[in-house]
Amino acid sequence: MLEDIFTFGNRSRIVALAAEHRLPDISAYREFVVDGGLLSYGASLSERLRQQGRYAGRVLRGAKPADLPVDHPTRFDFVVNARAARTLGTTIPQSLLLRVYELIH
Repeated sequence: MLEDIFTFGNRSRIVALAAEHRLPDISAYREFVVDGGLLSYGASLSERLRQQGRYAGRVLRGAKPADLPVDHPTRFDFVVNARAARTLGTTIPQSLLLRVYELIH
């Protein structure tokens, strides 16, 4: 799914629609999986917000944005919803489960 405010704000509806049509849904946001989606892989939203806060703090303390380095995410979360996989009749391979950051039952 697209990574934008529209899809994030409507994630419960999107996840419900995907489930109704028995479609696997994959997102960059952990919150989709918490709401019942199948899996997500992406930069940690909480980490991204912390990075933005640190960056804004540096600007507020007088740093010129053009002089600051570009920050890249440092933590990526792979989250799987085992219940959603069972509902879809999908088996998540053990090789993927070994890499999961968080497994939701």
